[in-house]
Amino acid sequence: MTEEIPVDLDALARWMDAKGLGSGPLEDAMLLGGGTQNILLRFVRSGRTYVLRRPPPHLRKNSNETMRREARMLAAIADTDVPHPRLIAACPEEDVIGASFYLMEPIDGFNPTVGLPALHVSDPAIRHRMGLALVEGITALGAVDYLKAGLEGFGKPDNYLERQVARWQAQLESYREFPSWPGPEGIPGVGKVAKWLDDHRPATFEPGIIHGDYHLANVMYRHDGPELAAIVDWELTTIGDPLLDLGWLMATWPEDGARAGAVGVEPWDGFPKVDELVAHYAARTTRDMSHIGWYAVLACYKLGIILEGTHARACAGKAPKETGDMLHASTVGLFERALRRIG
Repeated sequence: MTEEIPVDLDALARWMDAKGLGSGPLEDAMLLGGGTQNILLRFVRSGRTYVLRRPPPHLRKNSNETMRREARMLAAIADTDVPHPRLIAACPEEDVIGASFYLMEPIDGFNPTVGLPALHVSDPAIRHRMGLALVEGITALGAVDYLKAGLEGFGKPDNYLERQVARWQAQLESYREFPSWPGPEGIPGVGKVAKWLDDHRPATFEPGIIHGDYHLANVMYRHDGPELAAIVDWELTTIGDPLLDLGWLMATWPEDGARAGAVGVEPWDGFPKVDELVAHYAARTTRDMSHIGWYAVLACYKLGIILEGTHARACAGKAPKETGDMLHASTVGLFERALRRIG
């Protein structure tokens, strides 16, 4: 095997022994690609295939807590109709392999942003249904009673909407620590969008589970048709306003002449328009949809500020300049999209 495996397989095997998860060696260990820096390791033991998920080798301050939260969420939605990776076992402790981790069932599916199988390429009607299935994933997630699912204390729903603008304004200001970053002035309308969000914030909302980064790059589809196989990458999951997941989808959905910051698939023809996504969600929820445009603007604001962080680090030589420039362009595109929405 030429690829170095960043997991102590012997230590993992001993932990699995104690959990009654097979016996003997861990075979066919292989790293899987993904959209995050977290490590995904596929292997076989006693004829059963597992996928291990752990933080990157260079841990961030919250890396282990993120893994523990992901595992808790997957356990909480195990008996729901939300398509997700099936949790097998979790290790919240950090001393087994050097970080918290969990084991899950492999997903039989594909990510559409990497490439579509021949079946999906061949039929615009299949791609249309893929878009509707994507919406159904978050309507199912938003319908879960998080208290009955055992997620009390998982997030802070009190004043969730009121906290958003100030929280992300502070994040943006924190980038001033990076030398040579041109500052918020390099982002069109950043102050105008923040004021509009504060002035038009919905008065109430119904708390529920949020995925937190919901778009086409964070789902997998079935090979045999247009339905979701699983929602993946649960790093940002929390309890808040589930309509923000729909807003996130609206903010990242390709629009004519506004692809910057969008998450697309080739070929794109057949996929629903944004208005159809919103209507499909509305038909499947009891939530108040009258302010859905506000959530789309908040998603543009929040995601744009997150992406700008890499640009700021690149200005200080702490990230590749090409990546920083690309993500700054996405930030500009997101704020331009927000400005079009608010008029």
